[in-house]
Amino acid sequence: MYQPTIGLEIHAELKTKTKMFCGCLNDPDEKHPNINICPICLGHPGTLPTINQEAVEAVLKLGLALNSIISKISKFDRKSYFYPDLPKGYQISQYEEPLVRGGKLKGIRIRRIHLEEDTGRLLHADDGQFSLVDFNRAGVPLMELVTEPDIKNSEEAVEFAKEFQQICRYLKISDADMEKGEMRVEVNISLREIADQRRLDTQINADNIRENQRNHLRESAFWGTKVEIKNLNSFKAVEESIDYEIKRQSEILEKGEMVKQETRGWDDNKKKTVSQRSKEEAQDYRYFPEPDLPPLNIPAIFNLKKMKQELPELPEAKRRRFNKNYGFDKKSVEILVEDKMLADYFEEATSELKAFNPQTNYQLLLNYFTSDLRGLMKEKNISLESLKIKPEHFAHLVYLAEKGNLSSRLIKDLLAKMAETGEDPETLIKEQKIGLINDDDQLLAVIKRIIQENKKAVEDYKKGKENALQFLIGQAMEKTRGQGKPDKLKTLFKKELS
Repeated sequence: MYQPTIGLEIHAELKTKTKMFCGCLNDPDEKHPNINICPICLGHPGTLPTINQEAVEAVLKLGLALNSIISKISKFDRKSYFYPDLPKGYQISQYEEPLVRGGKLKGIRIRRIHLEEDTGRLLHADDGQFSLVDFNRAGVPLMELVTEPDIKNSEEAVEFAKEFQQICRYLKISDADMEKGEMRVEVNISLREIADQRRLDTQINADNIRENQRNHLRESAFWGTKVEIKNLNSFKAVEESIDYEIKRQSEILEKGEMVKQETRGWDDNKKKTVSQRSKEEAQDYRYFPEPDLPPLNIPAIFNLKKMKQELPELPEAKRRRFNKNYGFDKKSVEILVEDKMLADYFEEATSELKAFNPQTNYQLLLNYFTSDLRGLMKEKNISLESLKIKPEHFAHLVYLAEKGNLSSRLIKDLLAKMAETGEDPETLIKEQKIGLINDDDQLLAVIKRIIQENKKAVEDYKKGKENALQFLIGQAMEKTRGQGKPDKLKTLFKKELS
């Protein structure tokens, strides 16, 4: 049996107006290549970088949100390597003195969070004859979070990465959209025999071992040979690549062979990792202090106490509050917390609904919110930003449903009209004379017609098949365009068919 040891390196492009070290526009949606470029981000000789304060502040916000240690003095370094999309032949990054150290997320310890500049983007010809370079992304502020090797399986890794993405969005420092390449995950993974760890624990806990010796043994524990999986651009790829690599390394070790220390990529089509190159170490990058940028005195530039106070409610705190205030189950809470704008909209609606009815049932609001409203948005491809239905109008609609004034069909119709017009439901009801039919004679006329048109269903009902009655009620609801009250229709059908 083998125990995986996993650490993550997560890169996220920051949502700043300009690039990291120059005034070029930071626009991830720019479709035309090499538009947002200048001599600084192209690395022309004699150019001088300047630090983007907005980018530094974004990383500090994340550090404060994770209860990390904020460095008093931080500096930038040159990380030297040669690749076509790196115009200077080195990347301005941070090595010895990052902005943030320590902290925890989902029980996983964080080693560091630092700032660097992103590279350009290579575009390869379909026939493989040539490649082109788009430098629009070169110099975009890139935040990197490095965890300690505390992760034990793919589920923990995905859970951590998802929570990191949510926090970035809550803090509004990055959209962290993996499909657009705004967030990329790299996995460091090794395997060790569980028996080795048992022997190590026995050795560490021996009576004749001093405390300093115990600490040394713990620090020098055998983790196995580390393999890095680069640039994973979906949570599914993170999960599948880890599971594959555990299986691959286990098979190698079972044969008595050694795992090769290397960098591997993920082939999404073949669902396997593939060798790319031998794994670089820190000395391979020849780090040295960036001579054109001064060290940052963080407390002198930023009011960390004020920044901490201004942090928004974060996902985990919101989960706890939603569960306590509304009593929703874990799955429902997760749907709401997943998107901050969605959660804010729902909370506005709950406040408005409570004004209509202090004894309201929030579960009914949740049901209409997660099924009908979100279903309509998905069907019509409407984003929350462009949704015309105000939270107070949605709450009003749910209140009318709660009173029994509307059928589920009418609610769907009203929602669609509200999405088109932005009107309050009561206004639409009066204008278009929408409402449930309470007149028995009017409903009986519909019922008699349904009975005449559906003789087989009538026969089935008389033979004791209850589903046939539901079919007949459904036909009546369709004829009345959702304005027939199901309970009343059921009573009238039974009376007519008795």
